[in-house]
Amino acid sequence: MKVKVWDIATRVYHWVQAALFIALLMSGNSGSGPHVQLGLALFVLVIWRLMWGIIGSETSRFSSFVTSPLKTWRYITGKTKAKLGHNPLGAWMVVMLIVGLLVQCISGLALSGLLDNLPLASIWLTDDVFSLLEQAHIVLAKLLPLLVVCHLIAILVYKLRGKALLKAMFTGVQIMDEPVLAPNFVRQRYAFLLLVVATSVTMAIVAFSIF
Repeated sequence: MKVKVWDIATRVYHWVQAALFIALLMSGNSGSGPHVQLGLALFVLVIWRLMWGIIGSETSRFSSFVTSPLKTWRYITGKTKAKLGHNPLGAWMVVMLIVGLLVQCISGLALSGLLDNLPLASIWLTDDVFSLLEQAHIVLAKLLPLLVVCHLIAILVYKLRGKALLKAMFTGVQIMDEPVLAPNFVRQRYAFLLLVVATSVTMAIVAFSIF
C-alpha cells in the first residue's frame, strides 16, 4: 500500500541539509571557503526543522515519532512494528543529528564571534563557556560524520530488506505492508512562514554582531 508520508518541507530540509553538511565538512577540513556563511545557512535550516517538528505535519512532528527507550527496544526485538514515517531507531537518529547540528551551529557562531554582542553576552559567554563550545565544535566535527555514516548504513540495510527509505524521501511516498491511515499534513505555506522566521532569527544574530 502506497501512502504519502513526507511533505515537501521535510524533504527540502533533508536534502538541503545534506548538501550543506557536505559543503561544511569540505570547507572545514580544507580551512577555506565560505564556512561561516554555510554554517549560518545550516543554522537557519535547523531552527526551521525544530519549529516544524513542533507544529508541522504529523509525520514531521517529534511528538509523533520519538518513542521511549522501552518502545524502541520492543521494536528492535521485533515485538512491535514500525509506524508510518520514522521507525523508533530512525527517530533517535534524527534527534541525535538535529541536536548535534544545533550545538555545532551554536558553537560555530561563538567561534566566529557572532555571539559576542548578543544581550548579556558578557555574563553568559564566559571564557569557560567559550572553551566548552570550542571543544564541542571539534568533537562534533568528528562525531557527526560518523552518525551520518551510521544513518547511510541503516538506509542500505533497510533497502536490502525491501524498504526503500531513500526513495521515499525523494517522492514523499512510502510503501506499507499493511493498510494504514494517511497522516495529517499541515499546509506548506506555514512551513514557508516558519522558514522566514528562522531566517529572521539568524539575520538578527548577525546584525547584533555588526552593531
